[in-house]
Amino acid sequence: MANCYDVEKAIRTRKAIRRFKPDPIPDEILFRILEAGRLSPSSKNSQPWHFIIIKDKAKLSELSKMTYTGDFLSEAPVAIAVILENAKLETDGARAIQNMTLVAWKYGIGTVWITNFWDKAKQVLGVPMTGNFKLLTVMPFGYVPESERPKGRKKRKPLSKIVHFEKFGSPWEFSSSRQ
Repeated sequence: MANCYDVEKAIRTRKAIRRFKPDPIPDEILFRILEAGRLSPSSKNSQPWHFIIIKDKAKLSELSKMTYTGDFLSEAPVAIAVILENAKLETDGARAIQNMTLVAWKYGIGTVWITNFWDKAKQVLGVPMTGNFKLLTVMPFGYVPESERPKGRKKRKPLSKIVHFEKFGSPWEFSSSRQ
């Protein structure tokens, strides 16, 4: 187990990244990121996801203009579109995205979930407009520049403020030096 990556460390240190080094991501690492998505659990093992790899700079630039929150998408060396087909739950896609994000972080690669793409983005990606296909996100992936590396601890509410025991409002009595 000496080669296992510390998942808890990834969860503690990972952050949303919107700036990237221009260095390409090797296909072997891209494969590992996509494999993490593919291996995610889903409702009744429906596996409703499709992934589209996007490296073309013109296409990334075009897609960056099809949402109000992703103008930096064109700066990434690669992006992955996540499409759900006949998904019972959008959370199935979220599970795949979380797995992909954590594996990417292991390799020093950052990303962020970009939301609210216009329907035209589906056309640009060749996603069928008929049927039950939903473009969940187009996520940029790239190596994290030094200026974007995490500094210090994440600002999160302590568990004592959000964990309840047996019923809402009843505190869970536990102390930890990590809170």
